Amino acid sequence: MTRPLLNRRLAEFGTTIFAEMSALAARTGSINLGQGFPDTDGPEEIREAAVRALRDGRGNQYPPGPGVPELRTAVAEHQRRFHGLSFDPDTEVLVTAGATEAIAATLLALLEPGDEVIAFEPYYDSYAACVAMAGGRRVPLTLRAPDFRPDLDALRDAVTDRTRLLLLNSPHNPTGMVLTREELTAIAELAVERDLLVVTDEVYEHLVFDGEHVPLISLPGMRERTVSISSAGKTFSFTGWKVGWVTAAAPLLAAVRSAKQFLTYVSSGPFQYAVAEALALPDAYFTAFRADLAAKREILSAGLTEAGFEVYRPQGTYFITTDVAVLGEKDALAFCRSLPERCGVVAVPNSVFYDAEDAGRTQVRFAFCKREEVLREAASRLRRL
Repeated sequence: MTRPLLNRRLAEFGTTIFAEMSALAARTGSINLGQGFPDTDGPEEIREAAVRALRDGRGNQYPPGPGVPELRTAVAEHQRRFHGLSFDPDTEVLVTAGATEAIAATLLALLEPGDEVIAFEPYYDSYAACVAMAGGRRVPLTLRAPDFRPDLDALRDAVTDRTRLLLLNSPHNPTGMVLTREELTAIAELAVERDLLVVTDEVYEHLVFDGEHVPLISLPGMRERTVSISSAGKTFSFTGWKVGWVTAAAPLLAAVRSAKQFLTYVSSGPFQYAVAEALALPDAYFTAFRADLAAKREILSAGLTEAGFEVYRPQGTYFITTDVAVLGEKDALAFCRSLPERCGVVAVPNSVFYDAEDAGRTQVRFAFCKREEVLREAASRLRRL
């Protein structure tokens, strides 16, 4: 065959860096601080809720396409409880196979070929792939060390007549930057002025250590133009369950649902009932969860600093971005591929999340959503560098 087998829109995307690095960790027996999944499960009562749903036959067959009513109601209540937002669970809430499917369905639904999407870089790798699959064109707004704050003047200049939407992630993976209320207000004003749609990835909404999480959809003029996305995996430490959701005004949600129904159609039936119970956990759970990760941030930050890394302290998420240039390294990808053999630790190179390669050439991300003893052992191993 003379024609390439892979759709040309996906030609630049190979195996994800997360799959590569997790396979490297397994092959070498290294401590995996690369892929962002905890090494312990979430609340026992929520795991038992999933078992109970399985045994009771709830969700073992196809659940409703938009998601089980119990979870849609729980998501709407979560938005009211934590953010003061009101959503109709029947017309403004959609359950998805994690936030990844929510992003894919949203972009496939809202983009036409040639539409431009402005996104912060470094960006989670599925953003670029989903924009490509929808036929859009990504336009990066580069976040630069040490504070990774967005240049709002550059954002305004990046908007053209072809710009369809802004794709925002706050708290931001991989840098840990959290948008301020002032920054969000400026972004909202720009979106209204230029009649832009906005998609917000808020999966780390309960992991803000410095500052506050302000949903963009709560700001003036944003209710009818924002698709808000979150999920259970990061908040409840059940990343394998793949339960996410979209909240948006009814016309926007109907558009996203039209695309989503032809992706997974439905997923995670019994887990949806368990996540509904998880979202109703008392405030003490969310406070303790955040405090636990904040303490682990301190452990790994200190360990990385002692090992000689330049450490960029994250405001949120459970990742720490570092720079390895101070260690004499010139290429983050080569560094991460050699790290398991050198000291038995796996990390992820931020460089693969940039279009502006020089901006992140020597940046490396470490996950601290692990047991304390694992973090301390990883820090000890990294000191061999």
